[in-house]
Amino acid sequence: MNYISKLLLTASAIAGSTIYAAEPDLSKLPPASTQKGITYAKEIRPLFEKSCFRCHGPEKQKGELRLDSLEAVLKGSEDGKVVIPGSNKSPLLISVAQLNPKTAMPPKPREGRGPGGGGERRGGPPSGAPGQPGTNAPAGGLGQRQGRGPGGNFPPATPLTPEQVGLVRAWIEQGAK
Repeated sequence: MNYISKLLLTASAIAGSTIYAAEPDLSKLPPASTQKGITYAKEIRPLFEKSCFRCHGPEKQKGELRLDSLEAVLKGSEDGKVVIPGSNKSPLLISVAQLNPKTAMPPKPREGRGPGGGGERRGGPPSGAPGQPGTNAPAGGLGQRQGRGPGGNFPPATPLTPEQVGLVRAWIEQGAK
């Protein structure tokens, strides 16, 4: 085998293992809820409203993804379908379960940002103090524009609990109705 063939074979093997490594470990999904008859309107929308509407609601749609109606969820995003009814391989489920750090929703804070991230500046108030650069806090303090700003009137994104992910999983497995 010549050098070029060996190089191509090695590159193919590496590419294949990289693709394989990118597959999420579905065994880490929380178990599906045992609740029957789960509907978007009754059980799922309230979860999304609390955790997702800030970036995927009526006022803002990152990645052209809206989660504020069943029709919009089933339509998907700029990357395609996010819910595959009946499948635990649905991108939305994998994202809210945070199985893949690159697609985890809400995104995990980047290193050096957020609480304990070491983003403090030397000399002066820490980055993140009201009215300072690198903060989302309004100049007048935290209490003045509560709930406004990026994401409008929706609370900051918080990850779903394993029980909530189990409910989303059951909803999708039951046909996403």
